[in-house]
Order: sequence, then C-alpha cells, then structure tokens
Amino acid sequence: MGQKINPLGFRLGTTQGHHSLWFAQPTNYSEGLQEDQKIRDFIKNYVQQNRKISSSVEGIARIEIQKRVDLIQVLIYIGFPKLFIEGRTRRIEELQINIQKEFNCMNRKLNIAITRIANPYGQPNILAEFIAGQLKNRVSCRKAMKKAIELAEQADTKGIQVKIAGRINGKEIARVEWIREGRVPLQTIRAKIDYCSYTVKTLYGVLGIKIWIFGEEE
Repeated sequence: MGQKINPLGFRLGTTQGHHSLWFAQPTNYSEGLQEDQKIRDFIKNYVQQNRKISSSVEGIARIEIQKRVDLIQVLIYIGFPKLFIEGRTRRIEELQINIQKEFNCMNRKLNIAITRIANPYGQPNILAEFIAGQLKNRVSCRKAMKKAIELAEQADTKGIQVKIAGRINGKEIARVEWIREGRVPLQTIRAKIDYCSYTVKTLYGVLGIKIWIFGEEE
C-alpha cells in the first residue's frame, strides 16, 4: 500500500500535517485551492529570479498557508536564506506587495514569515532541486544520486530512496533508475517519511524525480 498512494497523504494525522489550513464553503473550495497553488508558484518564481546565478538550488523546503477572514499567513521554510540576508525586511515587504497586487488580496492582510531549516539536505524538495541542477549540467544520473545520498547522510537521515525516470543520460529508450540507502519503511504509517515529486526539463526531454526520506518513527 505504501507504493500506491502519496506517502504524505497516507500519514496525515499521524506524522504529517496539512500545508494549508483554512475552511471554506464547498462552492468556494476550488478557488481557495487554486489561490494557494498560485501563491506558492509566485513565491518560488520570485526566489528563482532573485537568487544568484551560480546557485542551482532555491532552498525552499515547503510553504505553509493559513487563512482567516481578514488575514493570510504564509510561512516559508527555507534552507539557504541568502536571498533574505541582505535587506531582508525590504525583500519580504516587496514580496508581500507583489502578491497582494497579483491576487487582489487588498481586503485581507498578508503576512509572510521566513523560517530557516537546520539541515536543508534532509528535505526531499531541496535534494530534488540539487539533482535537477546536476542533470541539467549533464552530470551522470548515478553520480548525481550518490552525491545526493551523501548529502542526506550528513543531515542525519535514517534512510533515503531516490528514483529518476525518463530519457536518462540522453538514451533513446526511457527507463527508471533508483537507489536506496538505509531503511525506508513505506508501509509503516507511524514512520516519518518525507516525500516529493519533482519534474526537470533537460535537453533530451522531461525527467521525473521522486525522493523518499525516512526520519524517525513516532
């Protein structure tokens, strides 16, 4: 069962929580859901456009959104907050103003907070971005996965599994490559499994990256 359902949704209420916390009427639910996705995409694009060219990792682990009648609280968990070190207050205010103009949130107050993660390479989204950057630079698939596993081991993870599918290394026939290190108990509900699915566009086509990281058991 652990391989037939999203590992995060499989563990809601035990080791995982919702990344969006709000209530809405059934007729307005779809609008709120689309608004959350657009806000997340807008923040990621903003970070990508303002980061240094030499950096291939955005460093955003996840974005949590809490909504009230008159307030939208956005909490950004970031691993490498270099973008917000210089002029942090100015950049956050600029981001808030841009989001309010883009999504017409003038009737609701918008508050954005930044939280730094102690072990960024223990987050699957950041590792997926690292692998994507390596693949775009035509680094060997196996080499990129092994390097990601080394970074995850330095972050004190108990297990990690990486899977890449598509035209790997420019081969004509698509295939799947995967590697695992340590324990990754996908069928144990109380196991704290972090998961992400990431898409990267290369010169040879689109590749899919999936990462499972096992932290601990409740």
